[in-house]
Amino acid sequence: MSNLSKFSDFGLCVKTKLLQTNKSQKWLEEEIAKKTGLYVDNGYMYKILTGQRNAPKIVEAICEVLNIKNEERNKRKEK
Repeated sequence: MSNLSKFSDFGLCVKTKLLQTNKSQKWLEEEIAKKTGLYVDNGYMYKILTGQRNAPKIVEAICEVLNIKNEERNKRKEK
C-alpha cells in the first residue's frame, strides 16, 4: 500500500478508473499514443501520475479516454 501513497489525487483517480474498467496502464498508454500521436511509456506515465511531470496534452487524453470529469481532474492541481 505504500506505493499507492506516492500517487497524486489525479493519479489515484486514474488508477481507480483503470481498475473499475478492468484495463491496464499499458492499455492506457497505447490509447494515449493513438489519440495524441505522443509516445508515453511506463516511466513517463508514472511521473504524470505522481505529479512529478506536468503534461497537459497527455492529462487531457487520459481524461478523455477514461471519462474523467473536470471535478476529478482539478484534484490534480491540489497537493
